[in-house]
Amino acid sequence: MTTANRDPRPFKRAILKLSGEALREPGSTDNISPEIVDRIAGEIREAVDAGLQLGIVVGGGNFWRGASASARGMDRATADYVGMLATVMNALALEGALQHHGVSCVVQSAIEMKNVAETFIRRKAERLLDEGYVVIFAAGTGSPFFSTDTTSALRASEMDADVILKATQVDGVYTADPRKDPTATRYETVTFQECLSKRLNVMDATAFSLCMDNDIPIIIFDLGPKGNLSNALRGQQLGTLVHGEDRQ
Repeated sequence: MTTANRDPRPFKRAILKLSGEALREPGSTDNISPEIVDRIAGEIREAVDAGLQLGIVVGGGNFWRGASASARGMDRATADYVGMLATVMNALALEGALQHHGVSCVVQSAIEMKNVAETFIRRKAERLLDEGYVVIFAAGTGSPFFSTDTTSALRASEMDADVILKATQVDGVYTADPRKDPTATRYETVTFQECLSKRLNVMDATAFSLCMDNDIPIIIFDLGPKGNLSNALRGQQLGTLVHGEDRQ
């Protein structure tokens, strides 16, 4: 058995996973920072102008976390539905910023709310991507108990995306938590099996299994530095590539 670097770059179609926290200023009481959303939209435009077909999945943690609410006594399914609505607010804010930058985009929601977003239809989403629209996938999977990581893996599978780009607050996958262990080192590439055997935290188990089963590479990179998002979307070598294995 040999392990090959199954680097998809340069890629034609990608799914970008943004956390809700990525849209707020650290330490601020504001749920959404218009300045940060505008910067993200501007960097997305650079990649779209270069020909990238892009779907975006955005979380809702800047407004609400279903698991936390459940731990404090709320019914888990109800708490998760509230979280799905939070993702719609973020998706609409991102849509507005992208339109301001001249990017054609559509919000598709897994929960029907026709006055503010289209309902997710797989074939229509694929057609929109082919036509150059950015499609923002809101409301998670539409079902409770699933994270937006899982939504990213599911939509990437449905859209036949070349890669998932997961924007985080660290610059890749490390041997240990670099904030706690100064000796931790970053992987440039790592296989799905190595992530499992070494218990490296890349995505939640359901999302990770979907990516592994469907052989969808994941790139983990730091959203913070200006230009990183645009560079990652345009296929430059950033962060850590998580990939499958070639067998001979």
